Formats: sequence, structure tokens, C-alpha cells
Amino acid sequence: MIVPYAAGGPTDTVGRVVTERMRAELGQTIVAENVGGAGGSIGLGRLARAAPDGYTINVGNWSAHVVNGAIYSLPYDLKTDFEPIALLALAPQIVVARKSIPANDLKGLIAWIKTNGEKATFGTAGGGSPPHVGAALFQSMTGTKGAYVPYRGNALALQDLVAGQIDIVVSDPTTATPQIKAGTIKAYAVAASTRLPALSEVPTSAEAGLPGYESYTWFAIFGPKGIDPAVAQKFNAAIKVALEDPETQKKLAEMGNTPR
Repeated sequence: MIVPYAAGGPTDTVGRVVTERMRAELGQTIVAENVGGAGGSIGLGRLARAAPDGYTINVGNWSAHVVNGAIYSLPYDLKTDFEPIALLALAPQIVVARKSIPANDLKGLIAWIKTNGEKATFGTAGGGSPPHVGAALFQSMTGTKGAYVPYRGNALALQDLVAGQIDIVVSDPTTATPQIKAGTIKAYAVAASTRLPALSEVPTSAEAGLPGYESYTWFAIFGPKGIDPAVAQKFNAAIKVALEDPETQKKLAEMGNTPR
């Protein structure tokens, strides 16, 4: 399973949780290989060149499989060179910041960014990644500006946020939830219409004073073009069993993801 991002990020983690449960259904291990870079497009290039024999799949998200088609010149066609196999989960973004920022609510954070001009830094997982798009939408809606700092994956951006090297990340809940619960970063709002059960104390963007600010990520399994439909269906069936497993659902929910 090609993961087009660095290890420890949301796509990597969701993919590993689901494929771990799939082992019993398929009778063999699925090995995750992280192939990061260029917003996930390098990893997808590997999938596009792979033999459609059912032994190479990919766990991707809307950034790599949709947004990249608008911002990169790609050596493959996102609409025709991959076969969608199954949707895994949906997750909203969360506005988080380094612990030392003085603001304690979203309105205060917005005021802090405006006070600091364009000096505020927003960590991303590269151009067109969910943290980048979420941050761009946030800046647009709040009339703020800040520099985007790209990383090979969101997990790496969160590491620097915890260390205080950057100011803000519009993060996935998979990566941010453990740090929020540990108190190493501050959480200001969930970019969704409802609160996350795993972070019930964090308000929605509307509750925090920014109605209409919503940003989600989906995760899904794809195969290369030409994969045998029967093989794709076998994967789909195994994924369905995995997502219906209470333990898998619990693991995904604890990371702020809704199984689909």
C-alpha cells in the first residue's frame, strides 16, 4: 500500500488502521510504503506505473486525488488512471497553535495574527494539502495573512508546532488529537458543523465565532487503472468488514475520524 505522505500523518494512520484489520479477510499482510513529496503526487506516480495485478494499492485523500490536478502538471490523469476501491473515513480540520501563543479563543487568535501582520507562520503538508487549503480558507475568511511553511507531511508540521518553531496549523484530528489531549498545543476550533466526540471540549468554528468555516478530508483506497474488477471487489469486501469492526471504529473515532 503506497502512502503518498510521510509516516505518522493522517492518511498513513487511517490506512494502517484499516489494513491491519483486513489481514484476516485477505489472508496476508498489507505492507505500507511511505512515498512522500509534491503534495502526494510522487506516490501516486508510483501507483500509476504499477502493474494492475492487485498487489499494489494506494491510500489517498482529496488533496492528492483531486486538488493536485489543479495545481501540478502531472504525468498521469487523476480521473482515468486510478480505480477507486473504497471510501474509508471522513475527518474535519482543527485550528491549532503553539502552546505559547497568548490567545485562548479563536477570536483572540485572529486578533493576534492581525497584530503580528504577516509574521505568523502556518505549517502545511505542501501546496494544495488539506492544511494548506484549510489555512488559505481561514486567512481569506478572517482577513488575515501569514506565511505558509511546507513539510513532507502534517505529522512533521505538528512536531515543529509542539516545539514552538511555527505558530499555527489547520490540522487533521488524527495528528492533532493526541497533542491536544496532552496539552502540548492549543486547539481553537473544529472546522465542522458539529463537535468531535474525541474532542468534545473544542468548539465548532461557528461556536467560536467564525460561522461557515468548514474544511474536511476524506481518505480512500485506490488501485491502478486496469485492476481486475473481481480483485477490486475482494478488497472492497475486506475493507467493509474492517470498517464494521467495533475495534476499528473505536480507533478511528479516537483520532477524530468518522468511518464511511
